[in-house]
Amino acid sequence: MSPHRSPAEVRAGLKHPIVDADGHWVEYTPVFAERMRKVAGDKAADGFLASQRRAPDALGLSIAERKQRGIAMEGYWGRQSTNTRDRATAMMPRMLYDRLDEIGIDFGVIYPTGGLSIPRIADGETRRAVVRGFNIVTADYFAKLSDRLTPAAVIPMYTPDEAIAELEFVTKQLGAKVGMFGAGFPRPVPDAKGVDPAFARFAVTYEKLGLDSDHDYDAVWQKCRELGIAPTFHAGGRGFGLRNSPSNFTFNHIGHFAAAGHSLAKGLFLGGVTRRFPDLNFAFLEGGVGWGCQLFADLIEHWERRGAKGIAYMDPKKLDRGLLRSLVDKYGYDDIAAELAQRDGWPSRDEDEPTGGVPVLDDFAACNITRKEDWVDLYARPYYFGCEADDRMNVTAFGRANPFGARINAIFSSDIGHFDVPDMLSPVPEAHELVEDGFISPDDFRDFTFANAVRLWGTQNPRFFEGTVVAEAAAAVLNVAPARAAAAE
Repeated sequence: MSPHRSPAEVRAGLKHPIVDADGHWVEYTPVFAERMRKVAGDKAADGFLASQRRAPDALGLSIAERKQRGIAMEGYWGRQSTNTRDRATAMMPRMLYDRLDEIGIDFGVIYPTGGLSIPRIADGETRRAVVRGFNIVTADYFAKLSDRLTPAAVIPMYTPDEAIAELEFVTKQLGAKVGMFGAGFPRPVPDAKGVDPAFARFAVTYEKLGLDSDHDYDAVWQKCRELGIAPTFHAGGRGFGLRNSPSNFTFNHIGHFAAAGHSLAKGLFLGGVTRRFPDLNFAFLEGGVGWGCQLFADLIEHWERRGAKGIAYMDPKKLDRGLLRSLVDKYGYDDIAAELAQRDGWPSRDEDEPTGGVPVLDDFAACNITRKEDWVDLYARPYYFGCEADDRMNVTAFGRANPFGARINAIFSSDIGHFDVPDMLSPVPEAHELVEDGFISPDDFRDFTFANAVRLWGTQNPRFFEGTVVAEAAAAVLNVAPARAAAAE
């Protein structure tokens, strides 16, 4: 659909900048890999090239072969071709920089394309080499564009140690301000050891970082605190589980970012991470905010039933077995009465005992929720949700339906560079249609396209917007003078 107005016209009518919280560039793989080879060696370059083979290899198979092997259909024709100028813009950061005013964006946080998959590289040595080389080359591409663009560094998370090492490197050596943290990657099920590799990839669990992990990631979150980094996740769930069609890419694609974010947001929350690190922000990108609003309500409803008070109502010891038996007799269910006569208890003593070995019968114990304000403090305030411009569910972030009247932090994510944006001039006007159609207010739009992104990164790092074209406006949102922000450590 053609935009009603040009991006420049929309931007001219605003009293605030527009910050793109999730744009993309498309690395030109052959050249990018050779640059990696020069700065990080053959393992980095060859590992990166191998990581880019998933889609071509899958598309080289027939539907029958993919079905036989349990391989998902990948997206063919996934790059802009009709609009050559946009294709070039996605490939060359300097061209993107030159077109920002035309696109209607004042400042952009740019995520990778080929780099999205590298935190999932299974071999540890290869993964670390690829990530290190990738981050060095990416930083060089964007080095002279920092007043209007900043790239996300890739942070591998298979272990806390590798995450901390890369965080230290990219912040102190490369000046990175944004981290794209690995998440949702597979962990082999221990009992599957020795299984045929063709099937072992199905015998896995997926890392949730905050819950049931073999590793304690609190050291990573503490390092994020120290370095002023807000963890952002661009994890996906396409190609496995319930999104593994061998013939239909759209089936696999719809909802997969939301599903991955859903798992992570639950894991961090129920694992008590937002309780232990109340000053840390987290962002879940490209899945929209609709699922975030739903999860907020679902968690509250489950707490009412499965929290300490709610679960107490389900305690089998509280069942009046004598009364229950008398009611069976009263209503004449002789067959049930006969069965009960042969049992020691109701319906059996065995059902009173198993609780799965959990030490505390409260799924929310790590959250330590004692008042309704805790829900805002532990979920609505620290969580941010990347929303594409044409997603009508964006309105749910600002509606009154959210529990406690909470506003959920939606952040504008253009997704330029990817197939779902056929025209880079569309995202800003499409996002503003919610205002034009009366679904959100101009103040809501300001939060969506500017203030929420400033809070996500700026409250974590007061110097984040220093030296950028939006520095003064960002300082006003953070309620700090520009000079103070520049001096903060």
